[in-house]
Amino acid sequence: MENKIENIGTAKVSVGSDNYELPIYKGSMGAPGIDVRSLYKQSGHFTFDPGYTSTCSTESQITYIDGGKGQLLYRGYPIEQLAEKSTFLEVAYLLINGDLPDKSQFQKFKRSITHHTMLHDQVESFFHGFRRDAHPMAMLCGTVGALSGFYHDDAHTTEDQARNIAMHRLIAKMPTLAARVYKYSIGQPHVYPQNHLSYSENFLNMCFSVPAEQYKVSPTIARAMDKIFILHADHEQNASTSTVRLAGSSGANPYACIAAGVACLWGPSHGGANEACLNMLREIGTVDRIPEFIARAKDKSDPFRLMGFGHRVYKNFDPRSRVMQKVAHEVLEELDLSDPILDVAKELEKIALEDEYFIAKKLYPNVDFYSGIVLNALGFPTSMFTVLFALARTVGWISQWNEMLEDPSQRIGRPRQIYTGPTERDYVEINKR
Repeated sequence: MENKIENIGTAKVSVGSDNYELPIYKGSMGAPGIDVRSLYKQSGHFTFDPGYTSTCSTESQITYIDGGKGQLLYRGYPIEQLAEKSTFLEVAYLLINGDLPDKSQFQKFKRSITHHTMLHDQVESFFHGFRRDAHPMAMLCGTVGALSGFYHDDAHTTEDQARNIAMHRLIAKMPTLAARVYKYSIGQPHVYPQNHLSYSENFLNMCFSVPAEQYKVSPTIARAMDKIFILHADHEQNASTSTVRLAGSSGANPYACIAAGVACLWGPSHGGANEACLNMLREIGTVDRIPEFIARAKDKSDPFRLMGFGHRVYKNFDPRSRVMQKVAHEVLEELDLSDPILDVAKELEKIALEDEYFIAKKLYPNVDFYSGIVLNALGFPTSMFTVLFALARTVGWISQWNEMLEDPSQRIGRPRQIYTGPTERDYVEINKR
């Protein structure tokens, strides 16, 4: 990876009576960063930053977020443009390679993905080892990691061709694995991938078709699914992406690295937010109970919080939610569903966009609010929501993993700590304690 950061000066840091100068670097966009790598060697002091919320762990050229402006760019392209005009596979190519493909490049890439969708037949035996009520994320995490036992050559991550095959296999096989997880959890036979279908059509067909009936994928639903995948493809150095990079920094097998990302994403504070949002809508239950819950949300002494509103990074409107809002309305119109939960969601959305309390605090509906509604309308159980998130985010994970391997400045991750345990003490034999 070509180094594109610029040295724009030095920061003067005082530790006690001693002063140190540290370089300041700036990228093409965003805030500059102070390079503290030499601070410990010079001063004997570490920086302390729990959660790494003020620490740049890497230089990256993939995704840019400006939370204040509500901006999300993939390789410089606004997420709104990509969701409206592009396809998920084209975005996948962009994230991995840095530029949009020409027609020939895209056809070659698409052909490679299409012909890697099948799972090794012995992967099927893994599913029979799970209980029927196993959480779908448990099954996904286990089977993604198990792929490392089937593709040994892909472990040679220093070879470009092996890396590309590993990335293509992961993009291709995640929908097949995700659909197989879903079918197993509901007790239906698995459906093989169909090479004549698009990426999203193929996934929907594997999830919802059955051998006894013909199934036709709605173009509106397939396009909505594609947009959901695009919106969730990458989101900078979040917890799961950082986990993939940290695992990859040790030279671990690529499938094991992605399994680590799946495990991290499983957490309710990360990938489970849309599930929590839908559970909240179910708790509210009916439109007439909304004022009660709005009042509780405004009451600081009440522990209840509205899920799916506001965002830790975006202090303005989440740009992804604008796209998902449109997708949600298109899907609900296409399916013409009558569901009290959807009625609650529509009314809650209306209130949040008009109520002064929400506007003042910038508690706009976020992408999790709308994606939970859409996935519920499509018929996915809430336990599958994070699986679909992982399917989409795999593209971002492998792009970040690949970039890390090409970065000559990267070393194995080794965060530091401030130790607060007991000071040195002598061992006492058990009969004397």
